[in-house]
Amino acid sequence: MTLKSKKIVLGISGGIAAYKCAQLVRLLVKQGAEVKVIMTTLAKEFITPLTLATLSKNPILVDFFDPTNGEWNSHVKLGLWADAYVVAPATANTMAKMANGVADNLLLTTYLSARCPVFFAPTMDLDMYAHPTTQQNIQTLTSFGNIVIEPGIGELASGLEGKGRMAEPEEIVAILEDYFSIKKELTGKKIVITAGPTYEKIDPVRFIGNYSSGKMGFALAEECAKRGAEVTLVCGPVNLETQIPNIQRIDVESAQEMFEAATNAFKTADSAILCAAVADFTPESSSHEKIKREKDDLVIRLKPTQDIAATLGKSKREKQILVGFALETNDEQSNAQSKLERKNLDFIVLNSLQNTGAGFRHDTNQISIIEKSGEISDFELKSKQAVASDIIDRLVQHFNK
Repeated sequence: MTLKSKKIVLGISGGIAAYKCAQLVRLLVKQGAEVKVIMTTLAKEFITPLTLATLSKNPILVDFFDPTNGEWNSHVKLGLWADAYVVAPATANTMAKMANGVADNLLLTTYLSARCPVFFAPTMDLDMYAHPTTQQNIQTLTSFGNIVIEPGIGELASGLEGKGRMAEPEEIVAILEDYFSIKKELTGKKIVITAGPTYEKIDPVRFIGNYSSGKMGFALAEECAKRGAEVTLVCGPVNLETQIPNIQRIDVESAQEMFEAATNAFKTADSAILCAAVADFTPESSSHEKIKREKDDLVIRLKPTQDIAATLGKSKREKQILVGFALETNDEQSNAQSKLERKNLDFIVLNSLQNTGAGFRHDTNQISIIEKSGEISDFELKSKQAVASDIIDRLVQHFNK
């Protein structure tokens, strides 16, 4: 039982699906978890604290203090105590407050204090769920590193049919079990990951860049951290946040800055995964003032940037593992194989812009992994999180050789 002895805080907000929490608490306790329940005042209108206290074998927490004796219910202690915080049901109101840092009840202050993984299970009528504001709040919460438990499709309390039913208790428990069953194969390992684009300055307002969003690199960093690694994430200019522990983030802008940060971090690392789209060339000089349009053409002379992969490949110690990426538009496999050999990589991840849904800006990717031996493993189109899992599985295999 993967939930045995796990400490779970269950936050119940005021939605009709709160009635399902009796079964949810029962299943969690049956799996060996210790459960503490926080309810909003409105949640008590849908299910009684007595029911949940009986099933959880713990007092139910609603207010910041017990009005009978003045005892303080510390949201800080609850946040430190928990191995996981599950907000179910997560109403539109509660998600909006979570996304915007509102702290007007114990459920929300505990959320803001939690250092553990946070799961939230939305529930509401289909039009509320589909509303742009709700969708934006869900995206904000997931960008913080929280894990959404998708609602189901079916008959809703309004009598309408659509998406908005809170996931069933069995589904929520299964998701928690899957999360905690992730093996910590990388505990004790230090891994450097580069992510995102670089910007090569032309003048104070213009640069040479590319379309990389950094999503693949961030997914790799999170996957490594989940498996116990200490991660140094060197990232170019991106609109992404890191919320998972064990990730040290170093923000850079130019290829030179990324080179310096990556080569320095690699000195004490066990592995580096070079996922960033680093500029191959940079302007020979940049202007300190905005360049004015004074004639019909502008000539910018470029010089090569320092090659991060080649430098790390030359300095790589015997047990260090170096992973590269190749984004190609033609002769994909031969170009990737050549890069692997020239830069002394242990394996290389190939993605092609010819594949729909792969490459820059997408939430999905389709890769092939090429080994030094010439062995090629092809994978189907998947979310970048699932792709990251495939890549780290291969990294673990190399560590175990």
